[in-house]
Amino acid sequence: MLSFILRRVIILIPLLFVVSIVAFFVIQLPPGSYIDSYIRNLEAQGGSINEEQIAALERQYGLDQPPIVQYFTWIGKIVLHGDFGNSFRYQRPVAELLGERIPRTIAISIASMAVTWMIAIPIGILSALKKYSIWDYFFTFLSFLGLSIPAFLLALVLMYIVFTNTGYMVTGLFSEEFRDAAWSFAKFVDMLKNVWLAIVVLAISGSAGLIRVLRATLLDELKKQYVTTARAKGLPEWRVILQYPIRIAFNPIISTIGWMLPAIVGGELVVSMVLNIPTVGPMMLDASLGQDMFLIGGFVLILTALTLIGTLISDILLAWADPRIRFE
Repeated sequence: MLSFILRRVIILIPLLFVVSIVAFFVIQLPPGSYIDSYIRNLEAQGGSINEEQIAALERQYGLDQPPIVQYFTWIGKIVLHGDFGNSFRYQRPVAELLGERIPRTIAISIASMAVTWMIAIPIGILSALKKYSIWDYFFTFLSFLGLSIPAFLLALVLMYIVFTNTGYMVTGLFSEEFRDAAWSFAKFVDMLKNVWLAIVVLAISGSAGLIRVLRATLLDELKKQYVTTARAKGLPEWRVILQYPIRIAFNPIISTIGWMLPAIVGGELVVSMVLNIPTVGPMMLDASLGQDMFLIGGFVLILTALTLIGTLISDILLAWADPRIRFE
């Protein structure tokens, strides 16, 4: 196993380097730059700027250099000093901005992922074991409903229901009186009062597809010969189900870890916009609209690293969980 992990890590390093090159130059494909966005915003407010000031801004942000020079300057600072550069839009270090928002994003997404599994796993197993029963039809209907309703629409509907019944508007991460207050138990409780809706919306959206995958995989496993053989040996039904087909049916769930890790950081954009939660997603949207290439580039690098790490973890867990899979 150790040699397998080492081989994969050795492959991941040049792959991450190639992705950083592609990401950096793709970011620069749209016409113009941050300076052009800055000038348009300034002119919209009635201001003006001359050519000397524009040249000074380009030198300040390093935009007067060729793209290849900009890339090697950027990646060199990251590799040698861990410096992702400064955000044009926020006028702060990129690492500092991401460090503020990524932890709360991860906390919300991990909580929603846990709720997703708590909902999807028992329902998917029950639907497969009670195939074509009233429960199977009921949960099938709910899962298709969850797949068809956009997450932002579900968030708006739930916000309306809560407000009309309680008079409390679930929006933002904290209430007004706790927004700038120091951390305390009361502030933590206030956060739970606001963040639960985002967790529920993300969990419902995620569990709908997972139920269908788990049901289909488990139904396929229940038809196989080893299940018939286990029953013929006189094993109790619960042991036959738990020890064999359910274990194998978890393989698709394990294999999704590769995209779940980046989804933890970047998959909550629309819900966060609707609920006004200050996570990474809305900040990345603002950075994209403002062509803040260092902030976007740092975010893309983090997502890429999480995808590669998640893929490695899922491969290891699959080989550990299923003896039919080998490391060679």
